[in-house]
Amino acid sequence: MTSPAGPPPTGGGSEQQQRVRLLAVTACPTGIAHTYMAAEKLAQAAASRGIDMKVETQGSIGAENILDDNDVNTADGIIVAADKDVDLSRFVGKRVLTVGVAEGIRHPERLIDRVRSAPVHTADGGSAAAASGDGGKQRSMGYKALMNGVSYMIPFVVVGGLLIAVSLALGGDATAKGYVIPEGTFWADVNEIGVIGFQLMIPILSGYIAYAIADRPALVPGMIGGWIANTGSLYDSEAGAGFIGAIVTGFLAGYLVLWIKKVKVPKFVQPIMPIIVIPIVATTALGLFFIYVIGKPISWVFEHLTDWLGGMTGTSAILLGAILGLMIAFDMGGPVNKTAFLFGTGLIATGNQTVMGMCAAAIPVMPLGQGLATLIRKRLYTEQERETGLAALFMGCFGISEGAIPFAAARPAQVIPANMLGGAVAGAVAGVAGVEDAVPHGGPIVAVLGAVSGVPMFFVAVLIGTAVTALTTVTLVDIGERRRKGEAPAPGRGVTEPGAAGPLEPALVGAGAGATAGGAVGAVVAQRIVASSSASATEAAPAGTSEAAGRTDGELTDAPDREVLSGYLTEQTVKVILDARDKESAVREMAELLARTGKVTDVDELVATALRREAQGTTGLGEEIAIPHAKTDAVTAPVVGFARSAEGVEWGSLDGTKARLVFMISVPEAAAGDEHLRILALLSRKLMDPGFRERLVAAPDERAVLDVLSEIG
Repeated sequence: MTSPAGPPPTGGGSEQQQRVRLLAVTACPTGIAHTYMAAEKLAQAAASRGIDMKVETQGSIGAENILDDNDVNTADGIIVAADKDVDLSRFVGKRVLTVGVAEGIRHPERLIDRVRSAPVHTADGGSAAAASGDGGKQRSMGYKALMNGVSYMIPFVVVGGLLIAVSLALGGDATAKGYVIPEGTFWADVNEIGVIGFQLMIPILSGYIAYAIADRPALVPGMIGGWIANTGSLYDSEAGAGFIGAIVTGFLAGYLVLWIKKVKVPKFVQPIMPIIVIPIVATTALGLFFIYVIGKPISWVFEHLTDWLGGMTGTSAILLGAILGLMIAFDMGGPVNKTAFLFGTGLIATGNQTVMGMCAAAIPVMPLGQGLATLIRKRLYTEQERETGLAALFMGCFGISEGAIPFAAARPAQVIPANMLGGAVAGAVAGVAGVEDAVPHGGPIVAVLGAVSGVPMFFVAVLIGTAVTALTTVTLVDIGERRRKGEAPAPGRGVTEPGAAGPLEPALVGAGAGATAGGAVGAVVAQRIVASSSASATEAAPAGTSEAAGRTDGELTDAPDREVLSGYLTEQTVKVILDARDKESAVREMAELLARTGKVTDVDELVATALRREAQGTTGLGEEIAIPHAKTDAVTAPVVGFARSAEGVEWGSLDGTKARLVFMISVPEAAAGDEHLRILALLSRKLMDPGFRERLVAAPDERAVLDVLSEIG
């Protein structure tokens, strides 16, 4: 057993922060995209804070980077970001924070802050930290148990479906009843192996649902119950209860075992309870209950459901395909998506492959559509997003719908409706065309491997859905930009996406933003400015360079500019009184302040880019500080401005304070070099000093402000 965790480290010193060591486990039901995206985001967030972190991924190829006893013994806390069952017994005595896998992608910094004050996990498993109101939602036991069963079931269906598809494609003969494989041939044997995979699918689903609820004693009753559910002859049914019966037996087995575990028994019986008594009692009771009571009613429902779906044609098939497409596209791998996916998967074993065909056509539409959008309207996207678009195209070809998540996170109001419209169209086209899919997967890859029947119409459905998503996306994004700017984008100038950390990189908000300690604010500011400014600065102009051409009447012209932050901030970009009373006006006023340098070629574009960044998440850091920032070709060189508001501007800071000290940072798309990041780090570290902030507030004029800022470097 690991030793109990001590209290989380305190203070904000960088050396102490480097001694912090955290662990994480990420897992999603399919183990394809979310698992690894969450691992990457958590590792990046920890590294940016100087925290050591090791992340175990429980993906489709098994657990990787496994946490050993030494890792656990030396850890200050463990983050479990998972939508499936994860064994927490190895973390007894340690601080454990359990959330959904999506939280690991969206709010990694917040999780890092929360885990160091999380409750200590005990042997009964009762005190691992559940999500609270200020963080991500932890999935319910029922959802996690179902997804655990699905995650173990999928490999069986994939193997079985592909072997059957390949054997039919290469060894089948066309007959009036479809493709038939001659008995006694090599391909007939391959087909039989695939059939075994399908036979095991239902017991595996049931068994691992039960396992997630009540651990190993529930595995046997769950699997045997699933086999009974799928064997209709045991309860006088022409067909079994299928995946619906497996879900029922899985939950019944799990909760039955939990109840039996609570029964008080003599001490001499306790050692044999989990390996003999519980499995025998639970298996017998569940099996007989299913055979004599609920088996036939469930199988009746399942048979009629299968018959109804199998008979769908024309308008009804279009409607079902559209609904499934909407569900697949809505959350791209989330619970709604998984519900539709599970529905199609469960019907494959019954011989109804049309429902999975509808799902398969919709699955790749989101990443393909978003990737195509970045190609047909490049000016609407940053270079970072265009690179993400290429990756999305690749993932779409392999049926990984999660490839569209970065775009949905950055522009949910435009991207999610476009995704759903394209997914609905693809599903409807596949439905009316009667496309079938023999494996629980989607995208062009399943057609290439021979798992799809009606290949031409499958590709037609995918292409039409992709085109609809792409065109709808660029239209909605363009409309949004026109409304924001009050006019159409100028020819030749695109709308850039602020921030270089990628659409899923959290904005300058989150955990710690509301901290009251100066050290905490400094750590948050340092980490987030650097993370959101991956493009480094170009060489600064030599000290004393004249910028008179960019000045307006009444500005300082009686002495050469003094420069701080390697020349990025000068007297030209300092203003002691910010006139604006709201955020948008303040951003425009700051942009006009930066324009004094002559390094801003398009003030409107700079404002639009900074506001787009604000739309991702407020840059109000708390402690009366805001640092709006933008990465755009509307500036020709890195430039930093500072202004002070007497009354403060409402910036949406998590600690509720108004922004009185406003820094604005802008860099061009092509900015390069390490100097800019160094200056940003210097600025953020200095802001952690309450005395420094007080001197900034008290400075009477621009020169006095510059004197204070010169302490930075």
